[in-house]
Amino acid sequence: MISISGKKWEQKKINQNLVDKLKQDFNFSDILSRLIISRKFEDIEIATINTDLDLNNVFLNNEDFSQSIKLVINCINNNEKICILGDYDVDGSAATSLFVKFLESINHSFFYYIPDREKDGYGATKKLFQKLILEKPRLIIMVDCGSTSNEAIDYLNKNKIKSLIIDHHEINNPFPNANSIINPKKDNGYKEYDYLCATSLSYFFLDLLIKEIKSEINITDYLIYVLLATVCDVMPLRKLNRLIALNALKNFDITKNLPLNTLFELNEKKNKISINDLGYLIGPILNAGGRLGKSQYATELLSSNNDQVIKDRSTYLIKLNNKRKQIETLVLNEINFQKIEKENKDVIIYYNPNINEGLIGIIAARLKDYFNKPSIVITASNELLKGSARSIYNYNIGRVIKNSLDQGIILKGGGHNMAAGFTLNKANFKDFENYILADFLKSNTVNNNIFSYESEILPSALNQDFYNEIKKLEPFGTGNPVPTFMLKDLRIIKPTLLNNKHISSILKSKTGFSIKAISFNSINTKIGNHLMGYKNSINVIGQINENIWNNKKTLQLTIRDLIL
Repeated sequence: MISISGKKWEQKKINQNLVDKLKQDFNFSDILSRLIISRKFEDIEIATINTDLDLNNVFLNNEDFSQSIKLVINCINNNEKICILGDYDVDGSAATSLFVKFLESINHSFFYYIPDREKDGYGATKKLFQKLILEKPRLIIMVDCGSTSNEAIDYLNKNKIKSLIIDHHEINNPFPNANSIINPKKDNGYKEYDYLCATSLSYFFLDLLIKEIKSEINITDYLIYVLLATVCDVMPLRKLNRLIALNALKNFDITKNLPLNTLFELNEKKNKISINDLGYLIGPILNAGGRLGKSQYATELLSSNNDQVIKDRSTYLIKLNNKRKQIETLVLNEINFQKIEKENKDVIIYYNPNINEGLIGIIAARLKDYFNKPSIVITASNELLKGSARSIYNYNIGRVIKNSLDQGIILKGGGHNMAAGFTLNKANFKDFENYILADFLKSNTVNNNIFSYESEILPSALNQDFYNEIKKLEPFGTGNPVPTFMLKDLRIIKPTLLNNKHISSILKSKTGFSIKAISFNSINTKIGNHLMGYKNSINVIGQINENIWNNKKTLQLTIRDLIL
């Protein structure tokens, strides 16, 4: 079915025998069983639906972790200064903050550095280390970077400075000659956890280290930072990440975390913190510093205990994020979405020399979400081009960027399954584009740009019991999306404009059942135009959720699309 917005929609095909078996084995409802089957939940994930499972450290006795712990303990025992080098995104900032909290708790000499996107470039470089070694560290711990920094690590070795890399980006032989590397993609016995972000790996490392030296800090107090980084780095909320999410949300008291509580208060939020808060409110605010020239601010905020520093950094980051939104809107308004749609390429590669370097990643994410295709946005950076990529769930964009580096198509680059960044010469732009498109074809990735919904349901089925069954699969996110359904033959009643960009309405069935609905950012879109003026019955693709207003909860439908 082709929708109003031009998307193809199909109902997911589910094996009824598997659904019936799940219903029988676990006494699950039909809708819950269907959702579990469609998402291919593993046994441990199914177990989390009705049972609270503890988060255990799966890296106990792992060779890389054990070696890294010995390295850090040796530095602690010898009272050697440690430098933490983190990436400028939420994952790097959160991982750095965990180390700050730990090193402060044991009163050990350290400093940290978050590179400036434009002045320093990405990650661990020889040029950056030439600056950092002036502070005389004896060990540099790289978090969320370092996996491709062979030259930089060689420079440290020449200067007799030890190094530890904790990262999840693509890494190829020969590995950097660091003293120790924690990276699941090394394929050293824990590759099954290559969906963990750097903050997760740092958390499990510090958990083991803390137990080894019998430190008193309770690292679980900062498990919410792990979930924050997981969500913002678009890691799947599946398997071990699902356990992290459930434990973090269950045990977190925001009033005991001054940085996050301050961000909540400044945004007049009073609800219990959720995945959406982390991904759509807190994450963008923290990322704004790295995008617009204040890369240290997110780490300064997350790691601080000082009320004034926290308030100042929070206020400034919110201001930067509002500026980012304005610039982003201007950039998106310039993009010819219809032209991109007509070109119908498997991977969207959009070049605009005037986009701020700090925003190319978020523009790539917007294009990826809109077209359901891997998307790459490239801008000019002095005499070079800088690019940022965001991918769909089943296409590893970090791998292809790393391969293009190995083949000399780009100058620098790296990433993970869902996101990557790179630098290339202007003369190589066409070669890069051809390489990416050819790789996608060779990968046999199924991407016919078809969007799927779970099933067709009657409007009358949208009741609290139905919603409660869906909620058992929370938290929703990458790899476990909010369930989407089709409802047929609804009339649009009382469409109302909200904040000059959203449309609120009531959807009414032929039998008289009605439900409130919201369509976000739909003004001046095909969906918005139909909501405001269409008088006949229409089919609606949407997601059921809870709307809380004046402490009163009501169900509403978030409209994803319309089908005539």
